[in-house]
Amino acid sequence: MITPNSADSSRSLAEVHGSVPTGQLSIWKRMFAFAGPAYLVSVGYMDPGNWATDLEGGARFGYQLLWVLVMSNLMAILLQTLSARLGIVAHRDLAQACREAYPRPIALVLWFFCEIAIAACDLAEVLGAAIGLNLLFGLPLLMGVIITAADTLFILWFTRFGIRMIEAFILALVTIIGVCFLVQMILAKPSFVEMAAGFLPRLNRDSLYVAIGMLGATVMPHNLYLHSALVQTRRIGSTTSEKRAACRFNLIDSVVALNGALLVNAAILILAASVFFKRGIVVTEIDQAHLLLAPLLGTAAASVLFAVALLAAGQSSTLTGTMAGQIVMEGFLNIRMRPWLRRLITRMIAVIPAAITIYISGEEGTFRLLILSQVILSMQLPFAVIPLVHFTSDQRRMGEFVSPTWVRALAWTVAAIIVSLNLKLVYDTFAEWIGASGSYAVPVGVLLVLLGAGLVALLLWVVFEPFLPVWWRQLGRAPMAIPDTSSVLTLPAYRKILVPVDHSERDRDAISHAAALAQTHGATLYLIHVEEGVTSQVYGELSSTVEVREGAAYLERLTTSLRERNINAEKVILHSNNPAMEIVKYAKSLQPDLVVMGAHGHKGLKDIVFGATINSVRHDLSIPFLIVRGEK
Repeated sequence: MITPNSADSSRSLAEVHGSVPTGQLSIWKRMFAFAGPAYLVSVGYMDPGNWATDLEGGARFGYQLLWVLVMSNLMAILLQTLSARLGIVAHRDLAQACREAYPRPIALVLWFFCEIAIAACDLAEVLGAAIGLNLLFGLPLLMGVIITAADTLFILWFTRFGIRMIEAFILALVTIIGVCFLVQMILAKPSFVEMAAGFLPRLNRDSLYVAIGMLGATVMPHNLYLHSALVQTRRIGSTTSEKRAACRFNLIDSVVALNGALLVNAAILILAASVFFKRGIVVTEIDQAHLLLAPLLGTAAASVLFAVALLAAGQSSTLTGTMAGQIVMEGFLNIRMRPWLRRLITRMIAVIPAAITIYISGEEGTFRLLILSQVILSMQLPFAVIPLVHFTSDQRRMGEFVSPTWVRALAWTVAAIIVSLNLKLVYDTFAEWIGASGSYAVPVGVLLVLLGAGLVALLLWVVFEPFLPVWWRQLGRAPMAIPDTSSVLTLPAYRKILVPVDHSERDRDAISHAAALAQTHGATLYLIHVEEGVTSQVYGELSSTVEVREGAAYLERLTTSLRERNINAEKVILHSNNPAMEIVKYAKSLQPDLVVMGAHGHKGLKDIVFGATINSVRHDLSIPFLIVRGEK
């Protein structure tokens, strides 16, 4: 079985990895400890992108397509279970597994496609939340998009308090969605006999296309990346029994959460069937359904509940989409970026196209934008499903947890169905675009044909990659070798140690650690302080205020104390309005062997405010750093 090694210490969602304890608990407490990841995943199955197909299916065909939702849900449970097992057993999310398994050029292409797909999915979710704000409060869509982007970043900031905080928030939103539709169903008074008949499979020529849309939109590719990472937030042991228990509890979590998503989707379809189908009203857009519910059900509460549910669905799904963006970038590229920066980038990728579209073409342009986002998702889905099935069927990667034959058969059947339906959707959309291009039909057609041919070639490579010759599969593969540490390590010798001080409590900790190293190595400490008062900025070294004199006396006491302990120490006083720049400039001239700085210990916003100097210095120098964290 392939397991993590010292050469690759990267972990999915490192800030919350293994942060939820699961051992030494009763069975019910363990079940509660494992519950959560699937609820974050489930919101992707009830996001605003799925509402349109459910509304249209119920409005046009009544209860006939309920069985399609059930079959779609069974497919989703199978694939999400495989995704969770990959994370639990192999300790890898799907993005990391792709990076390790495929040559680097292929991995980079998959990453690029995945980023576009996540941005498209995020775009639909942001627009859904914005439409909810518009229906509830009359806010312009552009304002709703900006608000949604901002509050998502604010809510994700709470991950500093643990992943359970985000899981609790998502569960609250899912509960709101469920309650809203439960009340609406009571108001709609559906026929339970007709509902029961809707679970019997039946199709005709007219309902086939809508059923294909419902099936094709079932599995979101980012959910497979997300689930394989979220399960690793649980502290799972390394023994076979512990992993088996984790797989079992996560299966329960997935079944409960995804069946909850099924109930929400079924409620949307049943509501549309009860209210619109019986009156011969065909509804294809979300805001159209919102406007019609109140007069048809005889109460304004119906429309309000619909808008509240839409806002909750959009907000919850955009949260998980942003987390998926972080997982994909870090997994495929094996880089670490500050979570807030990664989330900001993901937000901007989704917000900018939405804002530009709304600004140029108005609110009617959002419908075309939503359609485009679904097409992009369909193009990406095969490149998530097929690698997942391959990886969980790999004996080397999964060991005794490798998928049995019957699971592989089911998985490949589900993959074939989903991929075929999505390829058909992409083909139909491309044909429609070419037909609508007018005089530009030829260049648009050539461009789309080339794009389609490239996607098909990549898809065939991913499908048959395990069966290719070994030498071909190794071309361009990301290096996975463990570094050679058999030779004797070269120990550094410190002769000059630079210690920036700022006349605060942080100086004590930084100087103490630097002095210990200097005493061991016989090094000289250089205590540097930058005066940044107005007088210092104007007169430089000639400035002589009370503050400057006290600062000089403070440094003199420090150097004297160090010399009394037989430690060589020198004081350096500079004058500037930019301390970081002066420290960097002096360090480049001194060329010390080590820089020791005291950290403030703050987190969050305070880190941005108070951490400017230390961050600027460490990024502008290629000298080894020792950052000593002191008290706040």
